[in-house]
Amino acid sequence: MQSIALIDYGSGNLRSAEKALLKASGGLDGARDIVVTADPDIIAKADAIVLPGVGAFAACMGLVEARAGLIEALEAAVRARGAPFLGICVGMQLLATRGLEFGETRGLGWIAGDVKRIEPDGRDFKVPHMGWNGLEDMADHALFEGLPAQVPVYFTHSFAFYPNGNDNVMARVDHGGLFPAAVARDNIAGVQFHPEKSQAAGLRLLANFLEWRP
Repeated sequence: MQSIALIDYGSGNLRSAEKALLKASGGLDGARDIVVTADPDIIAKADAIVLPGVGAFAACMGLVEARAGLIEALEAAVRARGAPFLGICVGMQLLATRGLEFGETRGLGWIAGDVKRIEPDGRDFKVPHMGWNGLEDMADHALFEGLPAQVPVYFTHSFAFYPNGNDNVMARVDHGGLFPAAVARDNIAGVQFHPEKSQAAGLRLLANFLEWRP
């Protein structure tokens, strides 16, 4: 049975994410065990890992660092062993070198770049960016299999992850200007939107993640 570790570090809508992962796995071949956990031993051995996140970058990174052995377990599973990883919202932002929200905070540094406040061009574009918006410039990536161009997904955030260069940007969104909505490198991926709130499109992306073999 494939084990999916949904990381519980004190931030993120874990119940909704767990329910969405369970629903997404229901139509797939092979059983998946969705485990909500902060246990380093379970995380280090998991077949795939999902890191959610809601709130401020610095607060979330602080919670991750405060869990004894968590970063080491993530490094062992994702960086050393190559387990597929999906970061959601702030969980994606934590992939960055640093966050610039309420000062400068070091991130995981798995994909080089900064997390910065979005600055829409025009009064009609509010911050936070909340609600449904279509994905643009979608790359040919396994996570997007079966999803149409400009598929609407659900966002709620004021900051975005801007990787150094474009090679790791897998999709963008237009909210008074384009900014990254999804990133990926090797076995590591992240989405700024919430698949657990994005109805059929979100469930398809989660199912694609569960079947992803990078």
